[in-house]
Amino acid sequence: MATLPIVELLLLAIIIVVSCIKVQCFDFKFSDFQEENRKDLLLSKNSTIFRDAIQITPDLNGDIKNTPGRAFYGKKFKLWSKKKGKIASFNTTFVINISNKDSPEVGEGLAFVLSADSNVPQESFGQWLGIVNATTNGTSRARIVGVEFDTRKSYEEEPDGNHVGLDINSCYSIEQQSLSGYGVNLSMGVDVRAVVQYDGKNMTVFVSNGSETQSSNPVLSVPVDLSSFLPETVHVGFSASTGNFTELNCVRAWEFHGDDVGDDSNLLWVWIVIPILVLGLILGLGIYWRRGSKKDDLERGYANIEAHIKSSTAPRRFKLRELKRATGNFNHKNKLGKGGFGTVYKGVWKEKEIAVKRVSKKSHQGNQEFIAEVTTIGNLNHKNLVKLIGWCYENRELLLVYEHMPNGSLDKFIFYDEKTGKGESNQPNLSWETRLIIIQGVAEALDYLHNGCEKRVLHRDVKCSNIMLDSEFNAKLGDFGLARTIQQREKTHHSTMEIAGTPGYMAPETFLISRATVETDVYSYGVLLLEVVCGRKLGNQSELSNYNNSIVNWLWEYYSKGRITDAADSNLDRDFAEKEVESALILGLACCHPNPHFRPSMKTVSAVLAGEMDPPQVPLERPSFVWPAVPPVFTQSDYSLTGSQSQFSTLSEVDGR
Repeated sequence: MATLPIVELLLLAIIIVVSCIKVQCFDFKFSDFQEENRKDLLLSKNSTIFRDAIQITPDLNGDIKNTPGRAFYGKKFKLWSKKKGKIASFNTTFVINISNKDSPEVGEGLAFVLSADSNVPQESFGQWLGIVNATTNGTSRARIVGVEFDTRKSYEEEPDGNHVGLDINSCYSIEQQSLSGYGVNLSMGVDVRAVVQYDGKNMTVFVSNGSETQSSNPVLSVPVDLSSFLPETVHVGFSASTGNFTELNCVRAWEFHGDDVGDDSNLLWVWIVIPILVLGLILGLGIYWRRGSKKDDLERGYANIEAHIKSSTAPRRFKLRELKRATGNFNHKNKLGKGGFGTVYKGVWKEKEIAVKRVSKKSHQGNQEFIAEVTTIGNLNHKNLVKLIGWCYENRELLLVYEHMPNGSLDKFIFYDEKTGKGESNQPNLSWETRLIIIQGVAEALDYLHNGCEKRVLHRDVKCSNIMLDSEFNAKLGDFGLARTIQQREKTHHSTMEIAGTPGYMAPETFLISRATVETDVYSYGVLLLEVVCGRKLGNQSELSNYNNSIVNWLWEYYSKGRITDAADSNLDRDFAEKEVESALILGLACCHPNPHFRPSMKTVSAVLAGEMDPPQVPLERPSFVWPAVPPVFTQSDYSLTGSQSQFSTLSEVDGR
């Protein structure tokens, strides 16, 4: 029986080898676009993912005139092979939606392109559609072929402002066709489905309204040898632009199927077979021999959960059947939300609404985070902390039971909902008074954790999605899965193995020294405060570790120009006390000071928000991040961490999880 797993692995290795030496295809499909798809795409600075679509040009309030943009699939496509003398064929289908921005006049258009370069050409807005500019138009330097969907007649030869054209190194189409006779109007704000096919000789284009089936009659069919104009490998994607007139250029869905004509050596399969078979044998033996010991480790891991919790003054322990009954056996209709840690369900227990978090069995840190929640928040009691009612460990199910927060998490009220849009949801716009109460409540919660508990607690993951709102919009800090308790009150640090937190909310020193500190809770709170007041998200998640790419840097620019209150959420319609908003924003910048010695304590933060003292002084220009951080050499009001032995003591250290 011992040989059975090895035989299975050998068969798997053979299947992998066979699949590797077969002719491969270049295929992908996006039914819609979500934030997690960003890693699979190359987006220009003017392009983003918003409302389940790629916005090739900005979909924002304000002036978006004369703006080009590009969006490509992240991997390049092998279009032709000089060595094999072969040109690939491809078939792509996409759904676009073009709508006017602020007037009946629209411009300029959108194009499906194959390009040697992913960068947007300079000055390629307006009639150039982000394809070329006045310098490269009509030259071989452009190295781009596109199918344009033009919404504005830019020169005499174009049929109208509603046409399709084939562009080669130019925005002057070699062939074009009006869509008026096909019952399609590009700029009406409705979905339009397009199919572009290339068989190695002819480029064929079909266009129809999104709800209609594909027509059998192509709009365009043009003979073209793409290898004469493009390099062997190309980027595939979209470009678009606005001019003096604007429009919203969206790609809502996209799939692509193409042949791979790569120049694989005839002996490549040898170099694939040998490593895979050897690795397969080694891994197979290792997995088989260690399977029993891993199973024992898993059992011991679950046993340790009960040991940890029983040793703490944990809250009530529930039985699994109680929570199944309360949630309708975890019915999907009772689902409140889902995250990396698990899924939260609404339930009713003893005629009281509860929220039950069911820890995902796929969570790598599930056991540790479960223990952290029960042993920290379970021992705390504060009006601005989510109350943990109880826990359950049974049949390898890990469950946490909280008081139910009727208004859910703060982020749903502060940020534009990308799936529903604020205009389509039932979420009211929060007034300045409500926002002030919320940030005051979170400050009080953190001050309690840092200075009011018997043992200091570090939250390590302060962010809008972890702030819950009760029926009266009182803020309650939750999700203590990353929290750590400092066992001895006089100490200021606790060591673990690796950093933890959410990019964008983590202080710059965290990435340098791979540690979280007490002061990083203050930094995270500062980012949250700025988000609440400005109604602005962090930005590009792939770049949030960049010191210069954050809401902090964005706001500091307003502050340096003496216009800091202009950054307040436009949904407030300036219905707020100017001095209060200015004070809160400056306080947020102080919390996010790159030097942790200059960050105020949470006690100071609460006092500033209550109007009991002025915010700390903040330089007009954002200071550079320098490490090690140098303590200031002056005496002023104490903005240091409450509880330190001196005004500027050595930073309190907490290694990340």
